[in-house]
Amino acid sequence: MYRRRAAAVPSYLWAVVVLCAAGAAVRADPPAKPWAFRPVQPPPIPAVKDAAWVRTPIDAFILAKLEAENLKPAPAADKSTLLRRVYFDLIGLPPTPDERKAFLEDPSPRAFEKVVDGLLARPEYGERWARHWLDVARYAESNGYERDAAKPSAWRYRDYVIDAFNTDKPYDRFVMEQLAGDEMPGSNAETQTALTFLRLGTWDDEPADPAVDRCDQLDDMLGATASAFLGVTLRCARCHDHKFDPFTQKDYYGMLAAFQPLKRPQVGRTELDLPVGTPEETRPFQQTQERWQADADDLEKRIDALKDADNDEDRRLRDQLDQDLTALKAARPKDGPRAYIFFEDGPTAPATHILHRGDPKRPGAEVGPSVPAVLTTAQPAPPTPLEKTTGRRLWLAKWIASPDNPLTARVMVNRVWQYHFGRGVVGTPNDFGVMGDEPTHPELLDWLADRFVKDGWSLKKLHRLIVLSNTYQTSAALDGGDVKGDKRLALFGRWRGRRLEAEAVRDAVLAVSGQLNPERGGPGVYPPLPRAVLEGQSRPGDGWGQSDARQASRRSIYVFCKRSLPVPELQLLDAPDTTSSCEKRPVSTTAPQALTFLNGAFLNEQAGFFADRLRKEAGGDAAAQVRRAYELALGRTARADEVEKVVAFLDRQKRQIQMDAAVANEEASSRALASFCLVLLNTNEFAWWD
Repeated sequence: MYRRRAAAVPSYLWAVVVLCAAGAAVRADPPAKPWAFRPVQPPPIPAVKDAAWVRTPIDAFILAKLEAENLKPAPAADKSTLLRRVYFDLIGLPPTPDERKAFLEDPSPRAFEKVVDGLLARPEYGERWARHWLDVARYAESNGYERDAAKPSAWRYRDYVIDAFNTDKPYDRFVMEQLAGDEMPGSNAETQTALTFLRLGTWDDEPADPAVDRCDQLDDMLGATASAFLGVTLRCARCHDHKFDPFTQKDYYGMLAAFQPLKRPQVGRTELDLPVGTPEETRPFQQTQERWQADADDLEKRIDALKDADNDEDRRLRDQLDQDLTALKAARPKDGPRAYIFFEDGPTAPATHILHRGDPKRPGAEVGPSVPAVLTTAQPAPPTPLEKTTGRRLWLAKWIASPDNPLTARVMVNRVWQYHFGRGVVGTPNDFGVMGDEPTHPELLDWLADRFVKDGWSLKKLHRLIVLSNTYQTSAALDGGDVKGDKRLALFGRWRGRRLEAEAVRDAVLAVSGQLNPERGGPGVYPPLPRAVLEGQSRPGDGWGQSDARQASRRSIYVFCKRSLPVPELQLLDAPDTTSSCEKRPVSTTAPQALTFLNGAFLNEQAGFFADRLRKEAGGDAAAQVRRAYELALGRTARADEVEKVVAFLDRQKRQIQMDAAVANEEASSRALASFCLVLLNTNEFAWWD
């Protein structure tokens, strides 16, 4: 009977039955969590055949993979190459000839270790590695959109990040301050300034729909937090459950509830910053302001009393008092510390609703603060309201910065690895989900994450561990065993040569030319921009100030970051899009790069300064100038054939200039040397990181 009835059922209905049964089976037996959402499990250090190559545990993990593929690591880089590599890596600047000489002549087995420790202790380290974090944090100092107005005091966040790296602030503390610096015990001006992280996104000062704009602001905060600290694409669940990862809309809005109480300080279209600091930090500024105001009030009263003066002596006194008041107003004392941050106005939080299709006009069920269910075995206890705030962000920050969070340490360790090696163990640093790359060395990633936490979340210890490994010190050179698509490169068995980032190229040009201004901190500076660039704005030149030549020659991290007006030398070398978290910069090769760097005002001016430096340091001998140029720009000794060819070029160039311009011999020599310097600054070797 069963067979007869079954035979009567149309075949397409059987397909439906089979699919439903399969779906029921999936629901009954859900798939295992993606690897990144499981707890960190530090593995034992693997045994390897070539134990002599292992300098740190990192080497054992890398070598084990290579040996499994019957591969050997590349030979070690030579000392000059290694020195230049670690200088650019840790401080973003080339070594000086004296620093190179000292390292090459140091016979100690700890010579490289001493260099590493010295670089990690230098203030330039914070400037270099803060720039990496600013990419992740979508840092900019303007709002974007048509008017692209400045974000007041945003630069203080940049200085906060630099200081955090230089002082080796524990990373878990670094995370918490950026999310809840006002709610943490011991909150002060520094921790409150860190909150700028949440407000760095683009902002429309005249939105068509304020309700949608508010949702977009909250989405930016949540998206930046999820990408930067957790490496997940949670914001994809704003309108519906995530299509790939196990995140629901409830997960999205539960985490969004932590940011719901935040308010934006503004008056109409004008953005406002806010005072920050403890009473002890702000009191001296307040007292100075009060004294200044009292003096100003006293002068105004005295001037007012003499407004009807009818004798010369009183009129002279009134004029003198007017001058005193003008001088006093010009010397108005500075305000106390301020920061570009959101604020909460009390311990009571507004309701958070799941929005149907993400539409604020279609609210659904109300949700309280929660964290994504797949990332925890049990929801943390509800947040405790504080005196002036809801405490929700502190609650979220504690969960994110917990050693038990499966993602936080893994994500940061992977970022550090990527910046050192050019590729992360996970190739998608902002996406550890199902659609992200699988780790090439999952055991190494977990071992490093566990070590990172045990070392007190110290980034400097992590750097040291990595750069002192043999893995870090391999050569980028190809050898006879290499073929196209070298598998050793994918397994970190050979150094990945790559172009320096835009800021490192510009900073290196300034360092080599002798024009780099080492001044640190403070408001952004404005290098001169071509007229055509300024006129590309809707309001030509609006919001771009003028800095003198000395200020314009500061490190690139201090250049004012205006979303609608990037500096050409930085934009052309793939400076990041600041509208969202940048996990990894693209690397392009285009004709405008060559045209700008050969013909642009900046490189030509710096080539002239470089030539002046060579004449000053090497004298008038052309061969000595060439050798000095190679030492300064390329960090190596020029070969004899290179010196010979460049000297011949200088001679030909000088004669050609004299023929074309009829200038004196000294002037022609100067121009010829500047031409050589321009060529040297445009070589691949100068901009390449081997």
